[in-house]
Amino acid sequence: MAAPSFDLGRRRDGDDPGDLAPTAAFTPACGTRATAAPGRSTVRPRQWQSQLIALLRRRIEADQPGSTDVLINAGPGAGKTLGALLGFERLKREGRLQRLLVFCHRSSIAEQWLEAAPRLQLRLRSWEPGLDPTDLGDADGLLITYQAAGRNREELEQQLAGAGWGPWLAIADEVHHLGVDPEEPEASAWGQAFSRLSTGACLRLGLTGTPFRADNLAFCAARRQRVRDGQEWVEQIVPDLSVEPRQLIVAGDVRPLEFRFQDGWVDHGRQAERLDDGRLVTMGNVERSPLSQEQRESWRARNLRRAIQLGDSSSIAMRLLLNARRRLERVRREHPGAGGLVIARNIAHARRLCGFLEEEGDRVLLVHSQDPEAAERMLAFKAGEADWLVSIDMCAEGFDAPRLRVVAYLTTVVSRTRFVQAITRAVRMNGERAALETVPRHPSYVFAPADPLLMQVARTWSLSEPYVLRSRQAAEPAEELAGGGRGGAQPMRAMEDGAGELIHMRGPQLPHFVVQR
Repeated sequence: MAAPSFDLGRRRDGDDPGDLAPTAAFTPACGTRATAAPGRSTVRPRQWQSQLIALLRRRIEADQPGSTDVLINAGPGAGKTLGALLGFERLKREGRLQRLLVFCHRSSIAEQWLEAAPRLQLRLRSWEPGLDPTDLGDADGLLITYQAAGRNREELEQQLAGAGWGPWLAIADEVHHLGVDPEEPEASAWGQAFSRLSTGACLRLGLTGTPFRADNLAFCAARRQRVRDGQEWVEQIVPDLSVEPRQLIVAGDVRPLEFRFQDGWVDHGRQAERLDDGRLVTMGNVERSPLSQEQRESWRARNLRRAIQLGDSSSIAMRLLLNARRRLERVRREHPGAGGLVIARNIAHARRLCGFLEEEGDRVLLVHSQDPEAAERMLAFKAGEADWLVSIDMCAEGFDAPRLRVVAYLTTVVSRTRFVQAITRAVRMNGERAALETVPRHPSYVFAPADPLLMQVARTWSLSEPYVLRSRQAAEPAEELAGGGRGGAQPMRAMEDGAGELIHMRGPQLPHFVVQR
């Protein structure tokens, strides 16, 4: 058995995180208890969280133009929420900050902040129209969704201007949603609202696990740096602190992922027509395309649309789901409560996938944005009341279900952001499993059609890719969607990788000293 990693060397309770020298792995794990004076937090930070506290302190001390924005890039399971609260709690105790205003993408994510704050003896209140920020009582700050901030921007601006908070911290969770379009400023209402409402903040902290966007726009609370790219100058979004998933994997804080890409031939054209006498005759021209090897963009996209559709037992989607079900059964031998997630294209498609899984004897829950009971169904899945959760755009950021061990990706969305957000739902650990598994942790599994762009993203999912902002004319959607230039860092092992076979991709190669056999 192996518990999450700890810093057993220099760190003592009461030490200044800014005095700590960097070490090779991230330590210790969130939730570690230490002796503390009354009224002080008993949660010991991981190494990167200590670095964040020191970084925020330096930015406050610098008090220079352009130093108020801090961007943190850390994947799921890194502890972004607790890390940000630790930063505020420590600097408040030092008298450098007094209040906190947290902006969230969804109300479900806001609930996680409300649950995390008491661990640090902090209290947050959800903002609602009519609540006066000057009358927080014993609360340390407010929580508000991006949507509510956009709708009530003028009221909030007036309230914050007269709140008299003193030095305060603004936090934007999943900050990549706050896109800023200089050509159409009114189109980015969330980004505009955050920019206006955080004007009086002494620091603005942006948190993200996917610091890039498919539309080539910059976002709030993020520094941009000009770099040379071949013959042209481009801008990059530069995180102030980056915690790569592969580092969290080495530390045992999250699970590695293994990929199973289902290959196959896709036929285009009308194949056959049944005559009145019952005979089948071939009609028209039929072209056959290999899913994993198709490079023509229009054909690649068309292949993927066909590949995700259920057909007979030889269809790509059917074989993919059957393999995913078998894998989940194997995982349950060592993790009895494990569950699976299916990402579907639309509601009709999701219902067909649900029907197939139910016919195989599985307990299935379907969630989508038009379902008023979606939140309750997601909680039911997290509690173990179903084997599979089938979702359309509901289980990405903020969906925390450590029992999730298998993901079946059956949608036509191939952007790096959406794919990484979906597959990393399966990397989270909880204390119970951490006490039962060695480091590196047991892997979770991703099943997807062998689309070339998805496979390219899979090779680099555990690395932090630079987000390059190009001019609208120079942007190349295919390259931007697939992500970057470090594809060789995560080797692919193809097993008889002709069309029709299963292509396996392993996770990042770990140092020998952490591989326990």
